Formats: sequence, structure tokens, C-alpha cells
Amino acid sequence: MAKSLRSKWKRKMRAEKRKKNAPKELARLKQALSMDKKGDAVMADIQDIVTVVPADKIKKHTDVGEMEGEDGKMDMDSKRNKITQLNENGQYPVWMNQRQAKKLKGRRMAKKNGHSKKKKGLAW
Repeated sequence: MAKSLRSKWKRKMRAEKRKKNAPKELARLKQALSMDKKGDAVMADIQDIVTVVPADKIKKHTDVGEMEGEDGKMDMDSKRNKITQLNENGQYPVWMNQRQAKKLKGRRMAKKNGHSKKKKGLAW
């Protein structure tokens, strides 16, 4: 497939932008590295104030916490109807597609009213 003029132009402009921003990016990276070194120096000062706990003890402590917390149930902030997926306020879950929610609402209303909405188009 041939390369379009637009893609060539965009590639050229991106290269120009990289050249222009290279000094800034280099300075930003150098600053990040120097902050890391400064961070280590500050940690040495903090060790005098705070008690340092080895990683093994923390790992053992979290393993025990996981064993106690595993009862197989999820924390649910609201109750939902299993069939309609509605919560107590009549709202669908956040993850549900709006089209799907509209479809379910239409079915619910049709069942309530006793007749469904007529479909568009020809019936063969």
C-alpha cells in the first residue's frame, strides 16, 4: 500500500517536534534521576525516626490477612434484582451498555402495559 502525503507530512512533523522537545525531555529525565538520588538521601534520615520492618514479616502478615478475608463473597454497596439488573433506585449498572439498558426497559414496559412496541420495517 502506498504512503499518503498526509501520513508522510505527519511523520515529518512528529520528527520536527521530537527535535524541538529533545532538550526539555532530556532535562526532565535528568531531573527525575536526580530526584531519585535525593529520595534515597531523605530515606536515610527517615530511618532514624521510623522503625523499619523487613519484607518477610509484611508478606507473612498479608498472607494471614488473605486467609481470613477469603469467604467467597464480594462487598456490594447496593442490592440488585438478579433478573432486571436494577438497583433499589431503579438504575442499571454502570458497566451496562445504554442500548442494552434501553432494550431491557422497553421489554419491562411492554410487559407492564400488556402490548409490545411495533417493530419498524417489513415483516416477511
